[in-house]
Amino acid sequence: MAKKTPLLPPIGEYERDRVSNGSHHNPHATLGVHPVDGGGWAIRALRPMAKSVSVVLKSGKEVSLTHIWNGIWDGFVDSKSVPDYRIKTTYLQDGKSTEWLADDPYRHLPTIGELDLHLVAEGRHEELWNALGSHVLSIKGDLGISRGTSFKVWAPNAEAVRVVGDFNHWSGVAHSMRVMGSTGVWELFIPGIEAGSAYKYEILTKQGHWIKKIDPMARATQVPPDTASIVTESTHAWKDKTWMSVRAKRDALSSPMSIYELHAGSWKHAMNYRELADELIPYVQQLGFTHVEFMPLAEHPYAPSWGYQVTGYYAPTSRFGSPDDLRYLIDKLHQAGIGVILDWVPAHFPKDDWALARFDGQALYEHADPRRGEHPDWGTYIFDFGRTEVRNFLVANALYWLEEFHIDGLRVDAVASMLYLDYSRENGEWLPNEFGGRENLDAIRFMQETNATAYRRNPGIMMIAEESTSWGGVSAPTDGGGLGFGFKWNMGWMNDTLKYIEKDPMYRKHHHGELTFSMLYAYNEKFVLPISHDEVVHGKGSLLAKMPGDRWQQLANVRAYLAYMWAHPGKQLLFMGSEFGQPSEWNQERGLDWWILEQPTHQALQSMVSTLNRVYLENAAFWQLDHDPAGFVWIDGGNADANLLSFLRVDKAGNQIACVINFAGQPHHNFNLGLPRAGKWNEILNTDAVEYGGSGVGNFGSVEASGPGSHGQPHSATISVPPLAAVWFKPAN
Repeated sequence: MAKKTPLLPPIGEYERDRVSNGSHHNPHATLGVHPVDGGGWAIRALRPMAKSVSVVLKSGKEVSLTHIWNGIWDGFVDSKSVPDYRIKTTYLQDGKSTEWLADDPYRHLPTIGELDLHLVAEGRHEELWNALGSHVLSIKGDLGISRGTSFKVWAPNAEAVRVVGDFNHWSGVAHSMRVMGSTGVWELFIPGIEAGSAYKYEILTKQGHWIKKIDPMARATQVPPDTASIVTESTHAWKDKTWMSVRAKRDALSSPMSIYELHAGSWKHAMNYRELADELIPYVQQLGFTHVEFMPLAEHPYAPSWGYQVTGYYAPTSRFGSPDDLRYLIDKLHQAGIGVILDWVPAHFPKDDWALARFDGQALYEHADPRRGEHPDWGTYIFDFGRTEVRNFLVANALYWLEEFHIDGLRVDAVASMLYLDYSRENGEWLPNEFGGRENLDAIRFMQETNATAYRRNPGIMMIAEESTSWGGVSAPTDGGGLGFGFKWNMGWMNDTLKYIEKDPMYRKHHHGELTFSMLYAYNEKFVLPISHDEVVHGKGSLLAKMPGDRWQQLANVRAYLAYMWAHPGKQLLFMGSEFGQPSEWNQERGLDWWILEQPTHQALQSMVSTLNRVYLENAAFWQLDHDPAGFVWIDGGNADANLLSFLRVDKAGNQIACVINFAGQPHHNFNLGLPRAGKWNEILNTDAVEYGGSGVGNFGSVEASGPGSHGQPHSATISVPPLAAVWFKPAN
């Protein structure tokens, strides 16, 4: 007598309706394989519009399933252990039957563990990118290895979430996800999906609307203007072990750092990451910069935002290639001895309806109150820094770039906008903090956590703040109440010195204090001196165009200004094009004026910058005590009538270099310069040298300090100071 098939557990009306239309919060409770009272297993599958559905077992046996409701099929398998199986589906199309054999997404266990879920809920998952997002997996079973992709997304306000993509014709009915308890994390493993597949999440809001969203944790995206997320996996084998090992022991404060800032899309047009490696590396080596700083490379839909309106925080922009192509570029830079800094934008994000904005139908990543959650200047949303999961999203994102891409430093954009609740707001447009103040305490805690965690996990990296106010302790340690950055951009120095240098030399003596004021606060923070992209756009003109006078005078002013910048305490950053005197202001649509290098005077300026970096690197006095008052001594900072500055830079061993900068339009001959040592001082830099396009005024390579004391120094030398130029002297022995 044949064994009687047991009754399968019934499906309630609510479950069958929701499961069949892909709107159930836990479809795995109905679909997949489930034990039956008395032994055996019920197997259910969702196959809308199928002609027939059956289950194929390891033995080769095929068990037919019965259609029970609106695309839901079920059947019984007599087995003592949980059966591994594949689902065979027959469809009738144009009068012909076609068969499709596939693994069942709903037979698989969750691909995220309890510890990961706990850390996500606590906002303490330091490798969030490994827990959430899409990941290609191989899962072993009785029928062999099932390869596919695990999808996990945080959407706590969603009623249901489905995965849609090019693998299911952008219809997610058969690929609804399950929610993992109260964490708000949704999960689904879809067999057969490999790297390269495009996808989004389809989210059912509490208002009953389906909305399509990118994956916030996607590690690759389509090329804009397309917006889908892309499944990716890295095969890059890093070859920068030596660099990373040395970096871990490096003290950035007492090391040389001259930074070449660039916009990857317009340094030279139509270059991908790998082509950039071929051309950028020898160019930076020729110029002698120690680091490059890329303007933001995270995915952004609007190219004219230069990357500062980010939608894909974990995805390098696909405009220039794949994530592994970017790894290749960074790897090659490291192998060439060049550090890599990346602009990072946690202060705000755009309102595109397919991205992070109102992600699960209501404010999630952004603060719900527009007085805290919207940025009036940029038309963007502001992150809810007080929400643990959002803070975790951003902290982990910083770690992601540092660890997955071996980035050496993050320059954090718009720090001031995060620090102040009333930033760019009128009275009544902002909410005070719990103590009635204007400080954003949540943002402060976020930055402190980010910096402390980044430095703890990645010794030798740098966190650099673009902070434009007088907030105290930006680069002070977090255990003393500071924000914990390693460096801060010196916006005061930049503004004051540019204001000075733009004036005609005949008027500069009335503004001498703008050159020297920076030394009153030079050691309040650990500074980087920036001449960045912000200073050469929006009608401000290029660095060359800021200078007064004819073209010769403009170029001379640039040479003198850069020499002053390199000699001043602090690290330095220069935006691309400034090194050869780009005439027009930067435009990301057309790139740099490389043609100008056909002119010898611009080649000469480029050559001078190369010499500047070489001399800087060779002499620790310029960088070893950048952040220690012992590293700088005025010779004469008050010679306003002559538009002249003179000072000493000093290293830890007491070696000294004398720097003299003349911002006057005429030379100063027979100038008596106080010096700390008698004897021969070699002229190691003269920006007025003929080879740099100058007039050739100088000191024939050296001067002799044999005269009486001057400027508070025990000795002196008579020197010639060229017009609009800098000369540096170093003791011969």
